[in-house]
Amino acid sequence: MILPPKLKRGDTIGIVAPSNPIVGDNIEEIEQAKRIVERDGFKIKYAKNLFSNSNGYSSSAKEKAEDINEMFEDNDVKMIWCAKGGENSNSTFEYINYENIKRNPKIFCGYSDITSLTNVISEKTGLITFSGTNFKTIATDETDYSYKEAIKRFADGSLEIGQPKEEYIVIKDGIAEGELIGGNLSLTRGLVSGKYSINFENKILFLEELGFETGPALASNFLYYMKQNGVFDEINGLWIGNYEHESGTSLEKIIMDVLGSEYNFPIVKSNNFGHTETKTVIPIGVKAQINTNEETKIRIIECCVK
Repeated sequence: MILPPKLKRGDTIGIVAPSNPIVGDNIEEIEQAKRIVERDGFKIKYAKNLFSNSNGYSSSAKEKAEDINEMFEDNDVKMIWCAKGGENSNSTFEYINYENIKRNPKIFCGYSDITSLTNVISEKTGLITFSGTNFKTIATDETDYSYKEAIKRFADGSLEIGQPKEEYIVIKDGIAEGELIGGNLSLTRGLVSGKYSINFENKILFLEELGFETGPALASNFLYYMKQNGVFDEINGLWIGNYEHESGTSLEKIIMDVLGSEYNFPIVKSNNFGHTETKTVIPIGVKAQINTNEETKIRIIECCVK
């Protein structure tokens, strides 16, 4: 396990766009996010290909990976924040310099499509990465909840998940411990097998999904694929996040339809991560504990920055 250094005010944060392009309204949203973070005492550095759209649907895989590699190499940059999500951050995998990341550990944060990168970087390097708000969302969220959660984790080193008194629903009782892994369901499903698969053994898996793009049947498809490939035979616990679909069908219902009564691990549900206004920051690769007997159902039990 490699811990990235804490973020301090005055530090430089590098902004990369490994997924969809920054075009149209996104440009001003990125600029607004930059103003917010700079007012808070940090410096912002844009990757050279941040606003590239060379493919017409995104920048090229090599451009994206070049930006990530250069940000890890840049001694002035102390954190790398992904600008937004999309569909194809996995295109960067074969062009990322994983040895360079090991030599230059830094905070690396994003969610949604960035799930591919955070999990693969952690798997390949041992670096603790983070599922948290994307940079653009700092400007587009209606509140500063998600930004404050990021600063709490990265600058203060807090292990607190979300805010006090947030609701946790117990789907299945139990106690479990394991390293955190996961993020967006559709992207996590893509990491189950193949060259860039990740290790689910003895992990606490956290999952959320964007209901606008993934209806209940497709979510079921992803979960059955994971079940058929042994994921739920390996994990120690499951933590369910945000999912909103016009049908009203909940992600926990879909999950339980898939799992049935075959598994004994504990399952908890909260609404403080995922495609929602309230995005806490979840470190990938550090240990957490689920204990459904306690008021706080899930706790991070290892430091995630140094």
